[in-house]
Amino acid sequence: MNLSMKWLADYVKADVPIKDFCHALTMSGSKVECYEEEGKNISNVVVGKILSKGPHENADALFVCQVDIGAEAPIQIVTNAKNVKEGDLVPVALDGAVLPEGKIKKCKMRGVESFGMFCGLDTLGLTAHDFPYADPEGVFVIEEDCKLGQDIHSAIGLDDTSVEFEITSNRPDCLSVIGLARETAATYDLPLTVKAPEFKGVNGDVNSYLKVDIHNAEKCPRYCAGIVKNVKIGPSPRWMRERLRASGVRPINNFVDITNYVMLEYGQPMHAFDLRYVEGAHINVRNAQNGEKIMTLDGVERELTSDMLVIADEKKPVAVAGVMGGEYSGIMDDTTTVVFESAYFEPSQVRQTSKKLKLKSDASARYEKGVDPTISMTCLKRAFELVELLGAGEVVNTVIDCNKSDFKPSEVVFDPEWINNFLGTDISEDKMKEYLSRLGFTFSGNNVVAPAFRIDIGCKADIAEEVARIYGYNNIPSTDFRGVAKAEFTDEQKFVRALRNAAVSLGGYEIATYSFVSPKYFDKIRLPENSKLRDVVRIVNPLGEDTSVMRTTTLPSMLDVLSFNYNNRNEKACLFEISKEYLPAKEEKPFINGDILANSGTQKHKYAFSLPDEPQRLTIGMYGGDADFYTLKGMVEQLLDEMNIGEVEYIRATDCDEFDEKYALHPGRSAVIIKDGAFLGILGEVHPEVQEKYEIGVKTYAAKLNIPELMAAAAQKITYSPLPKFPATTRDISLVCDEDTPAAEIEKAIKNAVGKTLEKVTLFDIYRSDDMKQNSKKSLAYSISMRSHDGTLTDEQADSAMKRVIKALGAIGAELRG
Repeated sequence: MNLSMKWLADYVKADVPIKDFCHALTMSGSKVECYEEEGKNISNVVVGKILSKGPHENADALFVCQVDIGAEAPIQIVTNAKNVKEGDLVPVALDGAVLPEGKIKKCKMRGVESFGMFCGLDTLGLTAHDFPYADPEGVFVIEEDCKLGQDIHSAIGLDDTSVEFEITSNRPDCLSVIGLARETAATYDLPLTVKAPEFKGVNGDVNSYLKVDIHNAEKCPRYCAGIVKNVKIGPSPRWMRERLRASGVRPINNFVDITNYVMLEYGQPMHAFDLRYVEGAHINVRNAQNGEKIMTLDGVERELTSDMLVIADEKKPVAVAGVMGGEYSGIMDDTTTVVFESAYFEPSQVRQTSKKLKLKSDASARYEKGVDPTISMTCLKRAFELVELLGAGEVVNTVIDCNKSDFKPSEVVFDPEWINNFLGTDISEDKMKEYLSRLGFTFSGNNVVAPAFRIDIGCKADIAEEVARIYGYNNIPSTDFRGVAKAEFTDEQKFVRALRNAAVSLGGYEIATYSFVSPKYFDKIRLPENSKLRDVVRIVNPLGEDTSVMRTTTLPSMLDVLSFNYNNRNEKACLFEISKEYLPAKEEKPFINGDILANSGTQKHKYAFSLPDEPQRLTIGMYGGDADFYTLKGMVEQLLDEMNIGEVEYIRATDCDEFDEKYALHPGRSAVIIKDGAFLGILGEVHPEVQEKYEIGVKTYAAKLNIPELMAAAAQKITYSPLPKFPATTRDISLVCDEDTPAAEIEKAIKNAVGKTLEKVTLFDIYRSDDMKQNSKKSLAYSISMRSHDGTLTDEQADSAMKRVIKALGAIGAELRG
């Protein structure tokens, strides 16, 4: 939003330096992006009067002019301009003048001295829209009331300052001059002067000209209209053109400029129709019919659907409600009777229509955020007031007001003690009421009532924010958290930081992905239709289908990033992410906002809903280089070791129903990690079908670890083990077992059989002969290291342990290799 400081002065007299103004408004919550002083790159340009114009003695295309600039003597200027004559007032750039195109110096042109130059519109950074009477190709001949020698900035109104504000989506009231004037008055504690618009009009019955019917009161609860007859189309006066220009809006003609002026002034979009193109002189606010078409003002034919609201006559749509008018609804040079429209359209339907039609406008940008639902008639009257002020036509003194609105302002409990506790301040109740009154709030009993233009107010925290920003954020003292002697990381935060550092030390690069994803992701990772991961939390107002649900698994997000890297010719990648999954709550956990006493007509508040569970996950993904299943497993094992998680068990992913992500992994090259019955995570090679869907042309590996379960499994204390005093005894054993017998199962049997003297079991060889392959057998060789802390193991003790091992192995179908 660009604010003209000249325009602002109509409502509040904030006579302060521009830098102080920008700082103060930013500190009170209206962030200033920048400000721009008109004509700041122009200097030493004055108004001059051409006293004489004669031919150049050495050039047929040049003329020599004597120019009066209000000095003791006229100056001489050589020009090639053909559109100037004696008596004309023109902008004169004197010797040493600075223009956007460079610095002007006196010089000789074909032997004749020239002490400056005449300026055209483009030289001054202006266009024909700013001064419609001027020749856009020649020198700017000034028709304004000005004095000789007067600085060009004040002479033609090129002396305004425009301040650009960043207006957040929850503050549509600030998308207007009056809204920002209100903020300025509250910030500086100055009076705000906003006069109620008035117009005289001519006698007449508007109903004899026009009829209005609202067929969808939910999407359009109020529609106001009026008639201007005997209109005179022409340029707007200079003051209006200047304010529109400073606000970043191009002047068109008086009627279009009036609608834009009111929109900028009040924040209420308006539209003007040529009555002769409204067939039957009957306006119907209705839903479009499927397949119905309209040619909008931008010259594009658009097909409508039944969920879109249109302004129609008796036969066709003439405008898309809240977005843009139709091709034949605009004001033309031969227009004689104009219909002014001022209405309130429900924000979400305007946004949805604008998005579906891929059509954005200044009107839709305001309507979709929510305008004041009570000012439609005020803005219509303001438009008529301007019509009379500009002498642009005769206003019929009766209006149409179809009002089906049941708007009620929001009321919130006013609790000064709670506000002070919330902010950490000691502001008196009277001061709080003063701050809120400055902003337009009123009081009813123990409640504070939000003004109609503040559609963002819903709870006590909103009221506290209003108090805080007028009191001054910089005036709020710094305080420690109540009940906390010192700010510290929680155990979970410490654990996650340690986990992140460990992942980085193993060569991983951290990534961050969106928490909202597409439901199509579940098909891409081969999830069954009945998978519990398809039970998702859906977003009420998604940006699109691709971001319509909260993820229940982080694996698709990791695969997306791996795919992006691979398809951008990154030869290898080792990535990790610590993020959350969003699982629908197993038990009802209501979140209740009890501060809302009334709902406004423009904002719906839910009183209770269930929050999802949000467990943290560590997701790892890799491909290329030396990436394989064992590299990933080794990385996971190192992470577990770093986090003080002792012996874990690996089982086939296909044998586990805990992780539905197993369907995304290769059935023979994936495993689930378990400790003491708790499922810590899953890892493995990505299934070839999934790789193909993600367009990854090399083998890819992924793991997902459950951080809450990792924390529970981590040893709380690190115990010291002294160096062994007695030597170890080692035995090697070679076995033959079925091909599908997991090595981990054999290792587990060995550990249980040896008992507490076991120090380490190491698989050092896998062998398959042709005979073994035919019989679906394989040979595994283990090194078993045993040690006692009470003394040196005897051969008898070691042999006894090995006998127990052989017996235990026999029970699972493994026998000594002959």
